Amino acid sequence: MTEANTFSAAALPPVGRAGRISRPLLLAFGWANVGIGMVGVVVPGLPTTVFLLMALWAFSKSSARFHHWLYTHPRLGPPLRDWNEHGVIPGRAKVLAVSMMTLSLVWVTLGIAEGWELPVIMAACLIPVAIFIVTRPSYPRL
Repeated sequence: MTEANTFSAAALPPVGRAGRISRPLLLAFGWANVGIGMVGVVVPGLPTTVFLLMALWAFSKSSARFHHWLYTHPRLGPPLRDWNEHGVIPGRAKVLAVSMMTLSLVWVTLGIAEGWELPVIMAACLIPVAIFIVTRPSYPRL
């Protein structure tokens, strides 16, 4: 039995209903995020899972079929399920995210900012995000 077939419909998060106008917009937003996520698979430094999580949210409001497809996909589904069920951010993703935030802050501080205000505001935004990322589990607890 394939992994996609091992999940029952009861195990999936509920799918909401979008209105006649918002449904096509949510579907387009979901597929745009799937597309960006696919680019992230091959482009180093571009996150994949965050875009797939946004797609999963949009599909949860607009299409049970696409939501189920993405959530149970053999390659794309496991990190989405790990986040949804256990709040997991893989260690490699943590290192990459915090490294990129640090590099951005250093670049702005040393190369762009003319005063201290911009680096302080940027640090005030990035530090809580970095703390959140680092404090998430790196693998599902069994």
